Amino acid sequence: MIKNKTVLAWSELLLGILLILLSIYTFASPSTALAGVTFAYGVLALITGIVDIIFYVKLEKRTGFSASLSLLCGILSIIVAILIMCNIAAGEFVLIVLFPIWFIAHCVAHLTHLSYIRRFAGTGYYYFTLIVNILGLILGCLMIFDPFISFLSVSYLIGTYLLFLGIDSLIFGLNLLD
Repeated sequence: MIKNKTVLAWSELLLGILLILLSIYTFASPSTALAGVTFAYGVLALITGIVDIIFYVKLEKRTGFSASLSLLCGILSIIVAILIMCNIAAGEFVLIVLFPIWFIAHCVAHLTHLSYIRRFAGTGYYYFTLIVNILGLILGCLMIFDPFISFLSVSYLIGTYLLFLGIDSLIFGLNLLD
């Protein structure tokens, strides 16, 4: 049981570090061509999907609760990753138009874990996760309703969200190691 918790903790820590590094890169090079960062986001989507599936498996084994939304979000993330990495032009389309849908699905999946988070990680982390994912939902909706905003500010919007999501994953991973 401890080993399973440790695997989840380290995968969350790794995901958090990668998300923060990607957000720093996004802020440092906002003028980089969209095609240049598309592949990196594909890799991130793949890792996020794998972590979501690991979370699904570990949560089901530990609590008997089936986090089906987490599994669905993981599968969606892997499909998006494959699309992005195999066709850069399609990947650019995904980043501008479909990426907000992925943001929304990921936030909804994390919001469904709030009762588990409050029970096992504490109230402070619960509120942090709640706020980060509500901001992610708002950001995803803004990008859906105005794709031009998404196109013009995708680096800054995504960089900010990835930074918060990375911090969220780091805190969760560290709480699991305690």
